[in-house]
Amino acid sequence: MSGLFSSIGRTGLFLVDPEKAHGLSIAALKSGFLPTCMVPHDPRLQQTVAGLVFPNPLGMAAGYDKNAEVPGPLLRLGFGFTEIGTVTPKAQSGNPKPRIFRLVEDEGVINRLGFNNEGHAAALERLKQAKLRGIVGVNIGANKDSEDRIADYVQGIEAFYAVASYFTVNISSPNTPGLRDLQARESLAALLSAVLERRKAEAERFGKRIPVFLKIAPDLTEEGLDDVAEEALAHDLDGLIVSNTTLSREGLRPGPHKSETGGLSGKPLFELSTAVLAKMRRRVGGDLPIIGVGGVSSAETALEKVRAGADLVQLYSCMVYEGPGLPSAIVKGLSKLVAREGVESIRDLRDSAVDRWADRKLG
Repeated sequence: MSGLFSSIGRTGLFLVDPEKAHGLSIAALKSGFLPTCMVPHDPRLQQTVAGLVFPNPLGMAAGYDKNAEVPGPLLRLGFGFTEIGTVTPKAQSGNPKPRIFRLVEDEGVINRLGFNNEGHAAALERLKQAKLRGIVGVNIGANKDSEDRIADYVQGIEAFYAVASYFTVNISSPNTPGLRDLQARESLAALLSAVLERRKAEAERFGKRIPVFLKIAPDLTEEGLDDVAEEALAHDLDGLIVSNTTLSREGLRPGPHKSETGGLSGKPLFELSTAVLAKMRRRVGGDLPIIGVGGVSSAETALEKVRAGADLVQLYSCMVYEGPGLPSAIVKGLSKLVAREGVESIRDLRDSAVDRWADRKLG
């Protein structure tokens, strides 16, 4: 399917505004137009992370299926898990259009969407109706006009507790003014305390403990990484997601959109996000799960995230350029790479390149 997409689908979609093209892809998944790309089960790729059994380590990152419209069809493309959102308590339209830009020269994307979504109630109803069997995480955020952002995250835990496989607390989007300030140590401590206290109450109510991950930015300083790591270890957090989009434009080729404001993702994010991933693995030790995100475009780049310290990996923007066949191609490729390494599990390769990546300088 990747070849067909590259020759026909990509050309057609790239004639359309990026946000409209995104809507068309959601519609195609809803309609069943895209064929299922299920991959053979490979026990060497199966991972148990935060108490959840992932059939393979590749997931769809938040941002694509903001309103929980197509989690089932996404899982049928070969993903081992998917993540809906970011979803906020109240519906909001996000930032003015245009707000998504393709950087074709670099196979990257800049977006300044601003948590556009239909709100908790709409996403919750869809997840209830879907009755999914696979792993579906819920990425929660705060409304732009919220007077109490921490309360918005707490409300997300309460709203989706019955249907979420796991939660992601997203404090790392650059497109909601002031949101990244929650990564500062005192603010982060207050946020995690409140969110995890609500999780504790809901766990007692429902009789099950839903994992909570924290998603961070790749633009933190070394000191900022220290603070996040210390707070993550001090609280009952289940893992980290490293990383969100970057404000950096370093290394981009000349192009018409490189100066647009917003977060950069896709292939240009790979090296920075992988270095930050390894730095966090070095700080938190071997037990805390980490999901690596940023620039995953092939089985080789997915495995490099694992070598740099990731238990699981996610992608999104690279599908803009590679098409819907990418997840199955990556999973099949990972099976071949793991077989070539002669290990019993992909986990045996985790951390083998941590030092090489963690020693890179930031900025």
